[in-house]
This record gives sequence, C-alpha cells and structure tokens, in this order.
Amino acid sequence: MTIENTHLQTIKQLKSAILASRYRVAVLANKEMLGLYFAVGKLISEKARQEKWGAKVLEILSIDLQNELPGLRGFSASNIKKMRLFYETWSGYFTIGSSATNQLDNSQNNENQLFIIGSSVTNQLVIEFQKVGFTHHFEILSKTKTIEERVFYIQKTAAEFWSVTTLRYHLKSNLFQQQGTLPNNFAKAITQDDLRAKALVAFKDEYLLDFINIEDPEEENERLIENEIVRNIKKFLLSLGTDFAFIANQYRFILDETEYFVDLLFYNRKMQCLVAFDLKKGKFIPEYLGKMNFYLSALDEMVKLPHENPSVGIILCKEKNNKVVEFSFRDVNKAMGVATYKTENDLPNEYKGLLPDAETLKKLMD
Repeated sequence: MTIENTHLQTIKQLKSAILASRYRVAVLANKEMLGLYFAVGKLISEKARQEKWGAKVLEILSIDLQNELPGLRGFSASNIKKMRLFYETWSGYFTIGSSATNQLDNSQNNENQLFIIGSSVTNQLVIEFQKVGFTHHFEILSKTKTIEERVFYIQKTAAEFWSVTTLRYHLKSNLFQQQGTLPNNFAKAITQDDLRAKALVAFKDEYLLDFINIEDPEEENERLIENEIVRNIKKFLLSLGTDFAFIANQYRFILDETEYFVDLLFYNRKMQCLVAFDLKKGKFIPEYLGKMNFYLSALDEMVKLPHENPSVGIILCKEKNNKVVEFSFRDVNKAMGVATYKTENDLPNEYKGLLPDAETLKKLMD
C-alpha cells in the first residue's frame, strides 16, 4: 500500500470516527431535550389541573421565564402547550427519570435514565422515540389519532432520517393508511417471500401529486402530467418513498424495428429491480394491463441485468374500481399494481360546488 493510499485510509477512519461521535452527541442531546420537555409538560399538566389555570397563565409564565433567563428560546406559551400535549399523550406509555425531572421534583436522585419503559412499549421503540426531534413529535401528535399511526411515523422518521418537510408530506398523503393497500398481483407474480414483502410496502394505493397544478382540467393529459412529474422529480421521488432512483421518462427501446416508450422508469434499490410507471389521465380499464405486461417483458429481456430481480409495473390512473382491477389481474403473471393519483386541482366531494369554477372566477376578477 502506498503512502498516499495509507493517508486516504487514515482520513476515512478519522472522518468516520468524527461523524459517529457527532451523531452520538446529537442523539444524547435530543434525548435530554425530550426528557426536559416531557418533565415540563408533566409539571404544567399537573399544575393546570390542581390550580385550575386559565388561558393566560402560560403566557405570563413564558414572559417570567424570559425575564429570569434572558435570551431563552423554545419556551413560548405555544411551545409550553406543546410540551403539555407531549406529556399527556405519552404519559400512559413512558415515565421519566432524567436529571431535568429530578430537579423539577427537587429530588436528590442522580439517576440519569431518560425513559423508563412501560409494559406496552418495547426497547426498540424507546430507542427510536429518542432519535426523533421534538418538532417531528409534535407534527405526529397533531396530525394523527391512534397510537398505531404514531408509532408507525416515529419508526419511519427514525429509520429513514426524515426531515420535518418529508414527515409533513407523508402525513398529508396519509402514508399509514395507503402503504400496503395497492391492488396488485404480487402474491402470484413474486415467488420470493422476502421480495414480495418489500414490494408490498414499497408502493401505495394513492399518490399525492400536489405539485401538479393544471389550470384547466380539460387540458389534462398523460404527457402534461408526465412533464410536471419530471419537472418536479424530487417531489415525485418524495411521494414514492425511499430507495427509488429515477432513470428516465419516455424510456426508449426498439423491438422488431419499432420504437416503444415507457412513460417513467425507476430503479428500486431494496427490491433490486426496474419499476415502470404508465400514466393514465382517466379511469383504469383492463386493456392497460396488456400494455404494461408487454413493457415488463421487454425490460426483463433487454434492460434488466443478470443479478437483478424481474421488473415491476405500476399503472397510475385518475380513478379505478378495485373489483375491475382484481378481475383484470386473474391471468397476468408479471408483477404489477394499479394506483391512483390526486393533484392540486382535486377537491374533496364535500367542497365541490361551494366555490365558483375557473371561468366564473375570471369573470368576477375582470
């Protein structure tokens, strides 16, 4: 090994050690902060209940804290309310024995264990819980209703290092409800149990494409949707989830001197396979599966590498009937699913008709 190679190896080792140390420090700091906020939330919750605090008390408390500790951040009245909610939500699952709690309780106990596990909480969840920042925690608390949802988003955030923006997107698109619900033929088409399990969690029943804003829905077509997706490819990758890499749009292959084009082609690192998306602006019809089956056969024969798994196809439609999809899959052997998408223009049914249409709005503004 040359001196130069030895030097590079040393730099790599030092870099790895420094980054690992920084990560541990950040985790410990976050753990202590969560302990403090939980303890503050406990104190505020108990005081408010015992002394029947009014709405203005927290504002006064926040101002007094600022006077005692000039420059103090993170203890506005609204943040103190969040700490109270944080405590009241998780108090049935965790207790705390941190230094912050001990000081608030005027205890002489020097134990510095942050979370003491309740009977219904696993060690793994405690570890994941402590890796998630308080802002993430509050986003989860304010946007979910069940413990199952909260645990799901905590585990995802910790495992995939979601930013607050990424978390908000997945909460908005209701990933908890959507993941694993895609109508598909994976049970028959994917023989490997491990690969099938990965495929089931890799795709959703509905994709929120809120970055697509088409002024006139009548002009909406597959190519326009595709162009918007490509123009906002980072956002589309966010909607797909982790482990997807974009290869190309209108991916071209030639068969018997005829050109064919796949709308969108991706690669999934976990599944180690190509993923083809075929975009449809209208409702799903069974004929779409024949075209996708053809694309997947060609990709497996002409593009797939020897070590890669067979390709998967997703038909992305505006609407679908799951019973029609189920019958359409009966004799299809290539792995595929049918999902729907929503754009910025799609309003929930309860809001339709409450607002004037685009033409009326233009007249009102003239």
